[in-house]
Amino acid sequence: MTRTDRLNVNPDLAAHTIITREEITDVEFDWFAADEAGHVAQFLAAGDPTVPAAALASEELLETLHVWIDVRPENEEPNAPAGGFDEHLTPPQRRGAYVYDHIPGEVGLYRLVAAPRTPFTVAELPDSLQAYLAGLKLDVRFGAARIWVDEEGKAGESAG
Repeated sequence: MTRTDRLNVNPDLAAHTIITREEITDVEFDWFAADEAGHVAQFLAAGDPTVPAAALASEELLETLHVWIDVRPENEEPNAPAGGFDEHLTPPQRRGAYVYDHIPGEVGLYRLVAAPRTPFTVAELPDSLQAYLAGLKLDVRFGAARIWVDEEGKAGESAG
C-alpha cells in the first residue's frame, strides 16, 4: 500500500494509505458510496476490483466509516428481500445502510441484498466522512434491485 497526503480530506490524517486494485482482486473488499438522496450503501465487491477509484483513496477513512456504521445501534429488523444466505449480510441494514453484493461473473454489477426501512444520510456522518463520501456519490437511488458501477465512479440501474 502506498502512503500519500494527496487526498487532503481529513486534516487530522497526515497521510492516507491508498489501496490498490491488485490488493482487492479475488478477496472480499467492502466499500461505501452515497446516492442522489444522500443515503449510504455498503458494497461487497467479493473479489471484483471494479470499484470507484475514490473508494481506494484512503484505507484509514474507509476503516473509520466501517467502524462508525458498526457501532451504530441496530434500529431495525433484518430486511433481506431474498432471505436465505442474504440474511447474514443485514447488520449494516439494521443500522440504516443499504447493502449491495457483487454478482459473480458480472464486472461491476451488484444486487440489493438488504434495504433499511429508515436509512441514515451522509449528513449524519462526521465532517471527515462526509468529505470522503463526497467523492463517492453515485447517480442512482439506492433500493434499486441491481446497480452497475465502474472504476471512475459512474453508476446506473441495471435491468434484470
